[in-house]
Amino acid sequence: MHPLISATDLRDLLARRPETVLLDCSFDLADPTAGERSYAEGHLPGAHYAHLDRDLSGAKTGRNGRHPLRERADYAAWMGRTGIAPGLPVVVYDRQAGMFAVRAWWVLRWMGHDAVALLDGGLQAWTAAGAPLTADVPAPRATAPYPELPPAMPRIDASQLQQRLSEVLVLDARAPERYRGDVEPLDPVAGHIPGAVNRFFKDNLQPDGRFKPADQLKREFDALLPDERQVVHSCGSGVTSCHNLLAMEVAGFGRSRLYAGSWSEWCSEPTRPVSKGPRP
Repeated sequence: MHPLISATDLRDLLARRPETVLLDCSFDLADPTAGERSYAEGHLPGAHYAHLDRDLSGAKTGRNGRHPLRERADYAAWMGRTGIAPGLPVVVYDRQAGMFAVRAWWVLRWMGHDAVALLDGGLQAWTAAGAPLTADVPAPRATAPYPELPPAMPRIDASQLQQRLSEVLVLDARAPERYRGDVEPLDPVAGHIPGAVNRFFKDNLQPDGRFKPADQLKREFDALLPDERQVVHSCGSGVTSCHNLLAMEVAGFGRSRLYAGSWSEWCSEPTRPVSKGPRP
């Protein structure tokens, strides 16, 4: 599947493939119960809820970031409980222009499931197209745990990244004021990984919350990527970094690498270097 699917194309897909799995990934970092409440009030018919903390993230140790990845076996079991099987189409969405649903998109791709797309524009695009919402919770269509497949999306850990800082280009998806270290509302240390370039994830979007056209995204990323260094995506906790990663794939750059621990893991180790201010 293409990384993005429009509301119109999703309606067509559901008519042809009613077994398509829908995941509502709405969330709020300041109120972890808000997304689930929004889901209960109204969601796409047939959608299941995927919670960022419970379903898409693993246990925190204080040194592995705010939203560490789960073990692959845990993701495989969750996918099975949600009814996701090889070849079955999956569409993920949220109410935040993909801010959280991109994590589910990346996880499924990492697990080897290529038939997954992000609803472009999210729930708002669905309702703007005149499509209905429901408060009905679908019965689970549980199946066997997802089969073990080689990881299909590349990633890098903190120690590897620290050793290769001069060889890679870190793309930081946080808001500019957090990247510069002017403010830090979520993590104990302000700043960014040395050498990182800022690309606020919201810059991938048009005013209506849909992604910019592929050719426009390509021009914008080309301006940030002056050489052939491998791109590593980072953010606060490894979630919105997936937004830039998806946008680059839409723009035709292929699969780039995720640093899932991101700033919240990086800054938890006092010996790791920290930079502040705009990039020189």
